[in-house]
Amino acid sequence: MANNKDERKLESGAPASKSDGIHPAFYIALWIALSSSVILFNKWVLHTAKFNFPLFLTTWHMAFATAMTQILARCTNILDSRHKVPMNPATYTRAIVPIGIMFSLSLICGNLAYLYLSVSFIQMLKATNAVVTLFATWAFGIAPANFKTLGNVGIIVVGVVIASFGEIQFDMLGFIIQVGGIIFEALRLVMVQRLLSSAEFKMDPLVSLYYYAPACAVTNGVITLFTDVPRMTMNDIYGLGIMTLIANALVAFLLNASVVLLIGKTSAVVLTMAGILKDILLVCASMLIFRDPVTPQQFFGYSIALGGLVYYKLGAEKINALTTDVRLQVGEYRRANPAKAKGIVAGAALTVILLVLYTGAPSAGQVTN
Repeated sequence: MANNKDERKLESGAPASKSDGIHPAFYIALWIALSSSVILFNKWVLHTAKFNFPLFLTTWHMAFATAMTQILARCTNILDSRHKVPMNPATYTRAIVPIGIMFSLSLICGNLAYLYLSVSFIQMLKATNAVVTLFATWAFGIAPANFKTLGNVGIIVVGVVIASFGEIQFDMLGFIIQVGGIIFEALRLVMVQRLLSSAEFKMDPLVSLYYYAPACAVTNGVITLFTDVPRMTMNDIYGLGIMTLIANALVAFLLNASVVLLIGKTSAVVLTMAGILKDILLVCASMLIFRDPVTPQQFFGYSIALGGLVYYKLGAEKINALTTDVRLQVGEYRRANPAKAKGIVAGAALTVILLVLYTGAPSAGQVTN
């Protein structure tokens, strides 16, 4: 839901709005922190805390989002723009429910994958989101097939394939589940694009959440009744902690809210690069927190995939302009703050060295064996 406006903003290259006094870097950092926190928090709940009920967790997130958006709609003016959307039961059933079902399936697959795959490998596989979405737009006739574009996204596929062959903890079932989630997410984005291509349907991410969350909660809830609920007990919930569940759902909801702020405060280029930076940080964080092993072959493959993703999203002209701008900004900062610049370089080098040493060290289990 939150991503639909992101994608449209990125593709249109719309300029950012003026800041209201807070530096745009704050909104970027907030979005990266919340987005990363949701993924790491879910991984911890499902894998480390042994709360083996991914469908229930997804249903809980959507039920919480439904309740929060209903409260905001009735107690604030944040969602007043929903009145401009021509929504009725027939339109909701035809347009919103299918999108909600696709979103539910993508969330379910996404959470299930955490039981089988590492966070770092899941992030590498997610680099193919752009590729699958592109194919979906061609299949639905939204955009004409373009072999030049196909060549660009082919680089992403090659990189992910190399990274996949280098994965130590590869699990075929988890891989299939994650691929299914990527496909469902691509279908959702295409359906959203078709819906929003009409002038009367203009929704910001929170308004989208207001409409999609109930459909997702019901869809997930029905599936959960036949999967997770029969094997759940209240002891499972008490064992994890009710406050932990609330905090987990709150972080997920705040992520959707942060996108509303991010869209209006950054440019398309910055938003794209922030997404790439977030993925890289997540891979590093999973290595540190969960000790997920990442091989040199995976680093090589993932670097190729990220390079292809940046080129596909930005194009040669924007990359050259961004490179020039960064070079000028860095040069100006080094002239103005030579000592700080040297400290940042030394700190970054030390961080990389420590990360390599930490992830390369044997775990406690390996030492024992």
